[in-house]
Amino acid sequence: MAGGGHRADDLEAHLLPVIEQMLAQFPFLILGFHADNGSEYVNHRVAAMLEKLRIEFTRSRPRRSNDNGLAETKNGAVVRRVFGYEHIPQRHAGRFNTFCAEYLNPFLNFHRPCLFSTDKPDPKKPGRIKRVYRAKDAMTPLDKLASLPEAHTFMREGSRSNICRHWPRR
Repeated sequence: MAGGGHRADDLEAHLLPVIEQMLAQFPFLILGFHADNGSEYVNHRVAAMLEKLRIEFTRSRPRRSNDNGLAETKNGAVVRRVFGYEHIPQRHAGRFNTFCAEYLNPFLNFHRPCLFSTDKPDPKKPGRIKRVYRAKDAMTPLDKLASLPEAHTFMREGSRSNICRHWPRR
């Protein structure tokens, strides 16, 4: 997401519509929304919107960088690689958000493979589980969703047509 402001009118005009747009892109119901402690996310308007949608809102603990490990990994692997490290001026935020919604997010969710872990017992530490990442476990996020038992029961109404546009039958 680009261009969220810190003033109340900026928040209303830019951040809330972007969060709503992001939530609408998922083909399944969102049950939880986790944010860092940034003031642009931790506020009454965002909390009220999420409450209205019945989405649990959690946030990171102060000064605990491990709380958002997956998000920080994706920042490096995706966001920083595509957009770099520079600040995105608010006047360009609309174009960045359009690019993400129309091109980047569909690419990441429907076409870019990710490694998913397999849990195996750790022979060195009985009772412990070790996560291993094997090449054969690589799949797109949509393929992973489809591989889950009863995945269709979690899909949002009307999301099938959007998925079919990006996911050819095999």
